[in-house]
Amino acid sequence: MKNEDFTTTILVDATASDVFSAINNVRGWWSENIDGDTDKLNSEFLYHYQDVHRAKMRITELVPNKKVAWHVLDNYFKFTKDESEWKDTNVVFEISEKDGKTQLKFTHQGLVPDYECFNVCHDAWTHYIQDSLKDLILTGKGDATPKDVEEGTLKTQLPENELSREQTKSIYHKLLIEAPVEKVYSALTTQKGLGGWWTPDTVAKPEVGSIARFAFGPSYFKEMEITELKPYSSVKWLCLKAYEEWVGTTITFELEPHRKGSTLSFHHDGWAAYTSEFAGCSFDWALFLRSLKLLCETGKGIPYPDFNK
Repeated sequence: MKNEDFTTTILVDATASDVFSAINNVRGWWSENIDGDTDKLNSEFLYHYQDVHRAKMRITELVPNKKVAWHVLDNYFKFTKDESEWKDTNVVFEISEKDGKTQLKFTHQGLVPDYECFNVCHDAWTHYIQDSLKDLILTGKGDATPKDVEEGTLKTQLPENELSREQTKSIYHKLLIEAPVEKVYSALTTQKGLGGWWTPDTVAKPEVGSIARFAFGPSYFKEMEITELKPYSSVKWLCLKAYEEWVGTTITFELEPHRKGSTLSFHHDGWAAYTSEFAGCSFDWALFLRSLKLLCETGKGIPYPDFNK
């Protein structure tokens, strides 16, 4: 019978001891939202991602420089019919030598294609193992989910003269992206990601209060203040420079996990009136969001100037 458990493997130029230590530093590569010891045999730890995913793990095997295994004692998904998918499955890390390097084989035993969460979990585990854990091993810094913060602590005050939503017009779009929220959030916040779907001439960094610059040809650019970053659920910009009708408007990307990946709700708020620029902008945003979807799903978007081809 074919083994359909999810598995992925990395090969690194590092010692088995380095790999073993990195695996057990779960807050360094998976999530900072973990309570309990992650490096002691028979200990239990709790993982949570907002109100979307919670899991309770017991460390069942801890063989130095060779193997780590967790048993999932309990699990909750907000986005699946069977909220307890993952329960009684096992997460296994196996370390071995190959071609003078260290190989890490990751297997989530019981995570199979029949699971409703399989696609999104497949992509999320791939990100955390192939990117975050590998980076932690090689550079000492992974890409773990940051610690949850209370609503509003990552926001900056918008100008007092901003028109209220009741007085203004908004552009709305909603789409399903078959990629995990971690990948979509990266595409919305990093210079590489933004350049891959909006315009290659992008200067940006994922920091609240920073100014991102997006150029469209030699004579036109937009500048956005990053006013909110909430991994992996919300990104918000305030337009500082662009066509006159854009200045003072806000652009918001809201993400929510879906059993097939992510749901993105987009809104561009603060327009003074329904104008030809408003109409054209709505159409262009739809094309650029298609580019974002393609980037996250296939690895290649259609940014400016080819977005409308």
